[in-house]
Amino acid sequence: MNDSAAASPTLYVIGGINIDLIVGKIAEWPRRGTEILLADSECRAGGSAANTALAFAALGGRCRTIANVGADMFGRFLADAFEDSAAWRRTACPTTITIGVSHSDGERTLLTTRGHLAAFSLNDVLEQLPARAAAGDVALLCCPFLEPLLLERFETLLGILVERGFAVALDTGWPPEGWTTAIRAQVEAWLPYCRHVLLNEIETLGLADMAELDQAVARLRRRLPPDATMVVKRGREGAAAWRRDRHVERPARSVQVVDTIGAGDIFNAGYLDGEMRGLPLDAALALGIEVACRAISTHPRRYAVPASD
Repeated sequence: MNDSAAASPTLYVIGGINIDLIVGKIAEWPRRGTEILLADSECRAGGSAANTALAFAALGGRCRTIANVGADMFGRFLADAFEDSAAWRRTACPTTITIGVSHSDGERTLLTTRGHLAAFSLNDVLEQLPARAAAGDVALLCCPFLEPLLLERFETLLGILVERGFAVALDTGWPPEGWTTAIRAQVEAWLPYCRHVLLNEIETLGLADMAELDQAVARLRRRLPPDATMVVKRGREGAAAWRRDRHVERPARSVQVVDTIGAGDIFNAGYLDGEMRGLPLDAALALGIEVACRAISTHPRRYAVPASD
């Protein structure tokens, strides 16, 4: 992506990059067997890794994507959207597609095919990962539950990343089968490897199996290293972060929402950009919120925050 600042640290974004086909808006779900006309549609590079990488690069950060792609026309479309896609493995299966249906109340419904994400493996990651991290490099792992082969070796990958000197950031996403006892135990085993955990509020409560946010965060933080940061994304309420003995909360400004898909991923880009540039925790949190607010309220999407803001 952006290689202009050779001495700056690099964000390695590891995870799913797929096609997002966004359509809408609808007031209510159509009756089966009928057809309706929609006012808007957009086909773009999507998925959690793509959303973060595109925003991070737009902010001027140095970024590498580690992904795979399907061997079809949509795979070529995705590869053309990323300067570093030559290293991606082309898999002999259709490219994963997410259809995002926007509703008139600002919510959305997502329909996702398995596609090439089901073939993304630990070997794919290691073939694209440097043998040693440079100072300040961060590896962000996005939504592994959509990548079953990688998920089987996920703790192994975390250990390799730490051994190679990366600061690990993790955004689990929501597991399709929900927060079962087995999945909670699996994710809690990942937490000791992490320097940054980036979850939304409902994911935090689900992972901790608790109804109160403060209690849920306290439980999860006991599994994290002492200097790790726990971030909870709270949508319209902004975001909160905990690090050592600090607890910071920042509100989100009110915006006219155009498209909320990927808002949490885009927050991750702003927050990690601030962290990697050495901003204080509250400033990094505020940057993540502002970048996400700008993205969800603009069309075409804009990420960078003007100096006058």
